Amino acid sequence: MSDTPASPPSQAQLDRFAEGFNQSLTLRHFGARMSFPEGLKVVVTLPEVKPEHRGGLGTSAVNGGMLAALFDLAIGCTPALRDPTRRCATMQLSMSFERPATGDSLHVEAVIDHGGPTTVFASARLLDSEGRVCARCQGVVRVSSKPWAAGDSPATN
Repeated sequence: MSDTPASPPSQAQLDRFAEGFNQSLTLRHFGARMSFPEGLKVVVTLPEVKPEHRGGLGTSAVNGGMLAALFDLAIGCTPALRDPTRRCATMQLSMSFERPATGDSLHVEAVIDHGGPTTVFASARLLDSEGRVCARCQGVVRVSSKPWAAGDSPATN
């Protein structure tokens, strides 16, 4: 898994990977959706910010724990941009909150910065419904040589 993979996954493979997550109880509970537009980045959207997502600083801003979960999902799935069949897990996240995340929807975009066969370094940004960057994240993801137990997706529920 070098910086320039020999054969990137097809859009169909990435769509199956994302759909496994999108059908999971976890993402349905959160209300989030994942996609891989043009196979270039991981996009996680929260099309409807619900009352249970709010509470940051005792305001109507989205709680930082929710933002961390969205970042973990987006950063943790960046290795799929190279090989969606291999297991991976987030090892480290470093988040920077720049402004309260307000509004009715959120959008996270994550990309691979660089990586090797077993480690991917990725970065992401979180935008509010007006397209303003509210937070940024850098992360490290461990990539295994083992395939996902469930086949096309790591989603287990």
